[in-house]
Amino acid sequence: MAKQEIRDRSDPESMRAFMRALLEDVHALDKMLAGEWFETGIRRIGAEQEMFLVDRGLRPANKALTLLEELPRSHFTTELGQFNLELNLTPLVFQKDCLAQLERELDQRLAEVRGVAEKHGVKVLLTGILPTLEKRHLGLDSMTPIPRYYQLNQIMRGLRGGEFRTYIKGLDEFQCKHDNVMLEAANTSFQLHFQVGPGEFAMLYNVAQLATAPVLAAAVNSPVLLRHRLWHETRVALFQQSVDTRSETHTQRGGRVRVNFGDHWIEESILEIFREDVARYRVLIATELEESPLAKLARGEAPELKALRLHNGTIYRWNRPCYGLAGGKAHLRIEARALPAGPSVLDEVANAAFFFGLMCALSDEYGDPKDKMPFDDAKANFMAAARYGLHARLHWFGGKTVGADELILRELLPLARRGLETRGIDAGDITRYLGVIEQRVQSGRTGAQWMLDSLEHIEGQGRPDERYRALAAGMVAHQWSGKPVHEWPLAEIESSDNARDSYRTVGQYMSTDLFTVHPEDLIDLAASVMDWEQLRHVPVEDHEGHLVGLVTHRQLLRQVSQGQSGRPVAVREIMKPDPITVTPETTTIEALDLMRASNLGCLPVVQDGKLVGLVTESDFIDVSARLLDEWLRQE
Repeated sequence: MAKQEIRDRSDPESMRAFMRALLEDVHALDKMLAGEWFETGIRRIGAEQEMFLVDRGLRPANKALTLLEELPRSHFTTELGQFNLELNLTPLVFQKDCLAQLERELDQRLAEVRGVAEKHGVKVLLTGILPTLEKRHLGLDSMTPIPRYYQLNQIMRGLRGGEFRTYIKGLDEFQCKHDNVMLEAANTSFQLHFQVGPGEFAMLYNVAQLATAPVLAAAVNSPVLLRHRLWHETRVALFQQSVDTRSETHTQRGGRVRVNFGDHWIEESILEIFREDVARYRVLIATELEESPLAKLARGEAPELKALRLHNGTIYRWNRPCYGLAGGKAHLRIEARALPAGPSVLDEVANAAFFFGLMCALSDEYGDPKDKMPFDDAKANFMAAARYGLHARLHWFGGKTVGADELILRELLPLARRGLETRGIDAGDITRYLGVIEQRVQSGRTGAQWMLDSLEHIEGQGRPDERYRALAAGMVAHQWSGKPVHEWPLAEIESSDNARDSYRTVGQYMSTDLFTVHPEDLIDLAASVMDWEQLRHVPVEDHEGHLVGLVTHRQLLRQVSQGQSGRPVAVREIMKPDPITVTPETTTIEALDLMRASNLGCLPVVQDGKLVGLVTESDFIDVSARLLDEWLRQE
């Protein structure tokens, strides 16, 4: 889509013309599959590397366009968020040292972007979801200012009904309402491409569906989102919900989301997927049309199938079918989209070796999976791997259910080794990359587990913001060392951390574990809560979480001094209604000025009308002490 001028649904005539072109592309592809239009007899691999850009405080840096001015556009391009970049790697023939070549190019290109980034005070970080990401980073001001992104956001909002709701339950529980699609920008991946022939596409696509779950179980690297510990690969749940364009009616009817794993095995050809997607998903955008693909075929030229490719780009199957042209020759690819970015280049290439090895070996050993197990088992495996990583229980051939770690070590790694060996991949490379997978699984230390273990290790140290910054700092420190994640030490909160970066905004240090009361509760309850938890302020919220008042220690003392009338007194009778509030984005200086000017002891923190936190005088004393300590150290 990067080079295409698009039109949205507000131009019905263009949309109808585009739909006609889309149907003609499908018809042309049908004719091509019946002929000899596709490159066969050769296997190629490729990859796309997505990455985060972060500032000195390890938070998202909207610098993508600045960096792209100094990077080769033949390899680097934009993503939805200005704090993301995408790197497209050179396709390689699947033979000999192709995996080592893939690693070398990744290292070289990432060193290139890191060098440019350093000149602008930016660091490059590979991770599925950035631990320091906050909701304030996901506004339209962070969207890459390219018309097609704004158009897609507007179209998807319209189809969805104005807002996107996200609910993910893991170790913590995450609920969010958002008015744009920028939650999609929270995800970065390492996408693999595997070129296949048209006659083998159906079987190998099914093999990719089967292989994705165990490879993902070993590769998970996205366990946290906005300071919530969720799935081991939270990207899977987040991406599915962040671009869900279904209306309430379609949701209740059980319509399939645009991000999906599929519902059945493929029987004969790639055409089944394209036909289903055209029939099931509405066209979102259109583009200028090329000459009729049928006319090109009549002249002996392979068409671009521009309409089909554009529509396919708005449907996000975890294993996406792809049509492409190279040197005037058509080819088919399977794009594996489920694997996260990071934790290191070596880890990523090891994941690729495992996936490509299974693609070869499973087809050699078992043939088409559709004849061996129900599709629902493969789909359940995928979701289990995303939720639990190596702790997942996977269904496998023969009706057995086995732990992901045991299945990988006992059956799949030997299979992947044979698959790579039979394709002539360098023996030393096979040992190196599959050895990383083996050691990672044996240790149980995936990227996700490293983050979760690190959070447990530093639990109780510093404030939440510092702990999540420690994760990002640990990744930046170790992922360019050449060591895989299972050899990394756990993250630490360094005493040399710049305290100013931890206390810039209220949201970085506010208390979120709150005790609250309801307006109709007895004041005796409020008094007891304050006594038991040693609190001087208790927020009052309604049943929907809206802040409606504040009870202070001083108000309770006043109530006691005035004596009791004998009747039960409700909280609403003594609370201070409509208290002064701030948002998580309010700067510390602004909050301090507000507290001084209004003689306040605390400030409730509100977002989207809901209570999300509380900051008190003691919090600001702590902030001042930390900043003073840092200043004295620097002196």
